[in-house]
Amino acid sequence: MKKYQVLDYSHLLGMAGFSDTLLKNHFTLYQGYVSNTNKVMETLENMLKEGKQGEYEYAELKRRLGWEWNGMRLHELYFENLGGDGDPTKAPKVLKAIEAQFGSFDACAKDFQATAAMRGIGWVVTYQDIAQGLIFHQWINEHDVGHPAGLNPILVLDVFEHAYMLDYGLKKMDYVAAFFKNVKWEAVEQRFVVK
Repeated sequence: MKKYQVLDYSHLLGMAGFSDTLLKNHFTLYQGYVSNTNKVMETLENMLKEGKQGEYEYAELKRRLGWEWNGMRLHELYFENLGGDGDPTKAPKVLKAIEAQFGSFDACAKDFQATAAMRGIGWVVTYQDIAQGLIFHQWINEHDVGHPAGLNPILVLDVFEHAYMLDYGLKKMDYVAAFFKNVKWEAVEQRFVVK
Protein backbone atom coordinates (compact mmCIF):
# COMPACT_ATOMS: atom_id res chain seq x y z
CA MET A 1 0.00 0.00 0.00
CA LYS A 2 1.28 3.45 -0.88
CA LYS A 3 1.57 5.64 2.19
CA TYR A 4 0.98 9.34 2.53
CA GLN A 5 4.12 11.31 3.33
CA VAL A 6 4.41 14.18 5.79
CA LEU A 7 5.00 17.36 3.82
CA ASP A 8 7.57 19.87 5.02
CA TYR A 9 6.20 23.32 5.86
CA SER A 10 9.24 24.54 7.81
CA HIS A 11 9.59 27.41 5.32
CA LEU A 12 6.70 29.02 7.25
CA LEU A 13 8.86 29.39 10.37
CA GLY A 14 9.56 33.05 11.02
CA MET A 15 6.26 34.13 9.46
CA ALA A 16 4.92 37.35 10.95
CA GLY A 17 2.01 36.87 13.35
CA PHE A 18 2.78 33.18 13.99
CA SER A 19 5.35 32.11 16.57
CA ASP A 20 7.70 29.29 15.67
CA THR A 21 6.46 27.40 18.74
CA LEU A 22 2.87 27.61 17.52
CA LEU A 23 3.84 26.51 14.02
CA LYS A 24 6.01 23.61 15.23
CA ASN A 25 3.19 22.37 17.46
CA HIS A 26 0.80 22.66 14.53
CA PHE A 27 3.19 20.74 12.25
CA THR A 28 3.39 17.96 14.86
CA LEU A 29 -0.40 17.75 15.03
CA TYR A 30 -0.53 17.52 11.23
CA GLN A 31 2.08 14.74 11.27
CA GLY A 32 -0.24 12.78 13.55
CA TYR A 33 -3.05 13.02 11.00
CA VAL A 34 -0.74 11.69 8.28
CA SER A 35 0.40 8.83 10.51
CA ASN A 36 -3.14 7.96 11.57
CA THR A 37 -4.41 8.11 8.00
CA ASN A 38 -1.77 5.58 7.00
CA LYS A 39 -2.53 3.34 9.99
CA VAL A 40 -6.28 3.33 9.35
CA MET A 41 -5.81 2.65 5.64
CA GLU A 42 -3.37 -0.19 6.33
CA THR A 43 -5.71 -1.75 8.90
CA LEU A 44 -8.66 -1.51 6.49
CA GLU A 45 -6.60 -3.09 3.71
CA ASN A 46 -5.61 -5.99 5.99
CA MET A 47 -9.19 -6.49 7.18
CA LEU A 48 -10.37 -6.60 3.57
CA LYS A 49 -7.73 -9.21 2.69
CA GLU A 50 -8.85 -11.26 5.70
CA GLY A 51 -12.52 -11.03 4.69
CA LYS A 52 -13.46 -8.94 7.72
CA GLN A 53 -15.17 -6.12 5.81
CA GLY A 54 -18.57 -7.02 7.27
CA GLU A 55 -17.44 -6.57 10.85
CA TYR A 56 -18.29 -3.64 13.11
CA GLU A 57 -14.65 -2.56 13.45
CA TYR A 58 -14.31 -2.28 9.67
CA ALA A 59 -17.33 0.04 9.46
CA GLU A 60 -16.06 2.20 12.31
CA LEU A 61 -12.61 2.46 10.75
CA LYS A 62 -14.22 3.53 7.46
CA ARG A 63 -15.93 6.34 9.39
CA ARG A 64 -12.69 7.22 11.20
CA LEU A 65 -10.80 7.47 7.90
CA GLY A 66 -12.81 10.58 6.95
CA TRP A 67 -11.70 12.31 10.16
CA GLU A 68 -8.01 11.44 9.82
CA TRP A 69 -7.77 11.99 6.05
CA ASN A 70 -9.58 15.33 6.10
CA GLY A 71 -7.48 16.38 9.09
CA MET A 72 -4.40 15.63 7.01
CA ARG A 73 -5.59 17.26 3.80
CA LEU A 74 -7.18 20.37 5.35
CA HIS A 75 -3.93 21.06 7.20
CA GLU A 76 -1.99 20.70 3.95
CA LEU A 77 -4.30 23.14 2.18
CA TYR A 78 -4.08 25.52 5.15
CA PHE A 79 -0.27 25.48 5.32
CA GLU A 80 0.01 25.76 1.54
CA ASN A 81 -2.11 28.92 1.44
CA LEU A 82 0.14 30.57 4.05
CA GLY A 83 3.54 32.19 3.59
CA GLY A 84 2.50 34.95 1.24
CA ASP A 85 2.18 38.69 1.61
CA GLY A 86 -1.64 38.83 1.74
CA ASP A 87 -1.90 40.62 -1.62
CA PRO A 88 -5.05 39.35 -3.40
CA THR A 89 -3.98 40.97 -6.68
CA LYS A 90 -1.59 38.01 -7.01
CA ALA A 91 -4.70 35.91 -7.72
CA PRO A 92 -6.24 37.89 -10.60
CA LYS A 93 -8.74 35.23 -11.71
CA VAL A 94 -9.95 34.68 -8.17
CA LEU A 95 -10.11 38.41 -7.53
CA LYS A 96 -12.17 38.97 -10.68
CA ALA A 97 -14.63 36.23 -9.65
CA ILE A 98 -14.86 37.60 -6.10
CA GLU A 99 -15.52 41.14 -7.31
CA ALA A 100 -18.17 39.93 -9.76
CA GLN A 101 -19.98 38.00 -7.06
CA PHE A 102 -19.45 40.08 -3.90
CA GLY A 103 -18.98 43.52 -5.43
CA SER A 104 -15.53 43.94 -3.88
CA PHE A 105 -12.74 42.00 -2.27
CA ASP A 106 -13.46 43.78 1.02
CA ALA A 107 -17.08 42.55 1.02
CA CYS A 108 -15.87 39.00 0.43
CA ALA A 109 -13.24 39.31 3.17
CA LYS A 110 -15.89 40.66 5.56
CA ASP A 111 -18.07 37.60 4.91
CA PHE A 112 -15.06 35.28 5.40
CA GLN A 113 -14.18 37.01 8.68
CA ALA A 114 -17.79 36.84 9.89
CA THR A 115 -17.73 33.11 9.23
CA ALA A 116 -14.41 32.80 11.10
CA ALA A 117 -15.84 34.76 14.05
CA MET A 118 -18.54 32.17 14.67
CA ARG A 119 -18.35 30.43 18.03
CA GLY A 120 -16.92 26.96 17.95
CA ILE A 121 -14.04 24.98 16.58
CA GLY A 122 -13.42 23.87 13.06
CA TRP A 123 -12.48 25.33 9.72
CA VAL A 124 -13.52 28.11 7.40
CA VAL A 125 -13.22 27.05 3.78
CA THR A 126 -13.78 29.25 0.76
CA TYR A 127 -15.27 26.94 -1.81
CA GLN A 128 -15.72 27.31 -5.52
CA ASP A 129 -18.77 25.60 -6.96
CA ILE A 130 -17.27 24.60 -10.28
CA ALA A 131 -20.68 23.66 -11.75
CA GLN A 132 -22.24 27.10 -11.17
CA GLY A 133 -19.17 29.28 -10.64
CA LEU A 134 -20.21 30.58 -7.22
CA ILE A 135 -17.74 31.22 -4.42
CA PHE A 136 -18.82 30.96 -0.81
CA HIS A 137 -17.46 30.55 2.69
CA GLN A 138 -18.46 27.47 4.64
CA TRP A 139 -18.07 26.67 8.33
CA ILE A 140 -16.81 23.12 8.81
CA ASN A 141 -17.47 22.01 12.36
CA GLU A 142 -15.32 18.88 12.28
CA HIS A 143 -12.84 17.62 9.73
CA ASP A 144 -15.28 15.12 8.31
CA VAL A 145 -18.62 16.92 8.68
CA GLY A 146 -20.11 19.77 6.69
CA HIS A 147 -18.20 19.66 3.42
CA PRO A 148 -20.59 20.41 0.57
CA ALA A 149 -20.26 17.76 -2.15
CA GLY A 150 -18.50 18.53 -5.40
CA LEU A 151 -16.90 21.80 -4.37
CA ASN A 152 -13.33 22.95 -4.79
CA PRO A 153 -11.63 24.32 -1.63
CA ILE A 154 -9.60 27.36 -2.64
CA LEU A 155 -8.82 29.05 0.71
CA VAL A 156 -8.62 27.21 4.04
CA LEU A 157 -8.40 28.62 7.57
CA ASP A 158 -7.95 26.45 10.65
CA VAL A 159 -10.02 27.82 13.54
CA PHE A 160 -9.45 25.00 15.98
CA GLU A 161 -7.86 26.48 19.12
CA HIS A 162 -4.53 24.77 18.47
CA ALA A 163 -4.07 27.07 15.45
CA TYR A 164 -4.04 30.30 17.50
CA MET A 165 -4.44 30.04 21.29
CA LEU A 166 -0.72 29.82 22.04
CA ASP A 167 -0.13 33.18 20.35
CA TYR A 168 -3.52 34.90 20.62
CA GLY A 169 -5.35 33.36 23.56
CA LEU A 170 -9.05 34.01 23.06
CA LYS A 171 -8.46 36.77 20.49
CA LYS A 172 -9.37 34.64 17.51
CA MET A 173 -10.01 37.61 15.22
CA ASP A 174 -6.46 38.89 15.80
CA TYR A 175 -5.32 35.50 14.52
CA VAL A 176 -7.66 35.79 11.51
CA ALA A 177 -6.16 39.22 10.75
CA ALA A 178 -2.64 37.72 10.90
CA PHE A 179 -3.82 34.91 8.64
CA PHE A 180 -5.07 37.40 6.03
CA LYS A 181 -1.73 39.23 6.10
CA ASN A 182 0.02 35.95 5.29
CA VAL A 183 -2.30 34.43 2.68
CA LYS A 184 -0.36 33.16 -0.29
CA TRP A 185 -2.86 34.20 -2.94
CA GLU A 186 -0.78 32.52 -5.63
CA ALA A 187 -1.71 29.15 -4.06
CA VAL A 188 -5.39 30.16 -4.01
CA GLU A 189 -5.13 31.11 -7.68
CA GLN A 190 -3.65 27.69 -8.54
CA ARG A 191 -6.62 25.94 -6.91
CA PHE A 192 -9.18 28.06 -8.74
CA VAL A 193 -10.81 26.51 -11.81
CA VAL A 194 -11.76 28.86 -14.63
CA LYS A 195 -14.95 27.84 -16.42
